Amino acid sequence: MTCRVLIIMLAGRGGPGETPLSQSVCAHALRQNDILIMPDLRLDPRTHDNTLAIFEEIVRRHPDLGAGIRRTLERRIRSWRAMHGEEQDVIFRQTHEPGRMGLSDFTDMTDLGITIAGVGLDHRLHHFRLAYSGFEHAHVILGGESFVALAEGLQNGLWLLGGAPRQHRTDSLSAAFRNLDEPAQADLTRRYEALCAHYGMTPTRNNTGVAHENGSIESPHGHLKRALADALLLRASSDFPDLPAYRAFVDGVVALRNTRNAKRIESERPDLQRLPDRRTCDYEDVTVMPRSASRSSTSRKLNVKRRYIQTARWMTSRGKR
Repeated sequence: MTCRVLIIMLAGRGGPGETPLSQSVCAHALRQNDILIMPDLRLDPRTHDNTLAIFEEIVRRHPDLGAGIRRTLERRIRSWRAMHGEEQDVIFRQTHEPGRMGLSDFTDMTDLGITIAGVGLDHRLHHFRLAYSGFEHAHVILGGESFVALAEGLQNGLWLLGGAPRQHRTDSLSAAFRNLDEPAQADLTRRYEALCAHYGMTPTRNNTGVAHENGSIESPHGHLKRALADALLLRASSDFPDLPAYRAFVDGVVALRNTRNAKRIESERPDLQRLPDRRTCDYEDVTVMPRSASRSSTSRKLNVKRRYIQTARWMTSRGKR
């Protein structure tokens, strides 16, 4: 790409100051494939807030003012914008404490093109991670996002870690809530709170659509996927003989990533809470009236014996494993 830019600068004492990229003539020129022509910087919407354009107009109207006022003008414009300009997003840098925060989220793995004995595998990963040390665990989920998948993946990660953080954060479980009525949503919330209470964790959620609040897990999704993709390239195949072989492959990649963070992970272990004596449930009970084909409230198909047709039954749904 070739660009020709003609910039007339009115240099004052101290040299040119920094101009935001959104107002910079150079930034707009570099985005062009041809010559950039701006007849009047003051009228062009891309640069009308540029201090140089304002300064040039002031000097034109008041020739008696010297070039030395430019710095003063820049300071006053910044102050005016701070008081009367557009609202800006404010994000504070997070400082993570050891043993305080663990995060969970689901990530879709379709892009990797995994196949089992030649058949495409539609699946997700439940990804659990400690914000401080970076310890992580990934569990292959065959069904959709659900409380059962969350409970199973989270508990597998906690027991592999050997301790529990004081808080657990996830997204709003919007996918798990989808198509559920209000009582079912309330029940799902209670079960999530009970799951966290069993491990002494305070449950928290980030706000819907505010991804940076869950940044300590959202960004590592991409790193984990790239690590898996690289391992598949070295393996020279994305096909596995069976599901246990693929799960062992994922476990191996994640274990290698944890090995690289071993010192930091070990430094965090003393700050983790002790695990309870046993796991809690990672399944759900449903009441159904079997017909020729029945589905639970979670939209999973249930296979029942013929003798139970038209008879109310209490069943346990454990998801796809």
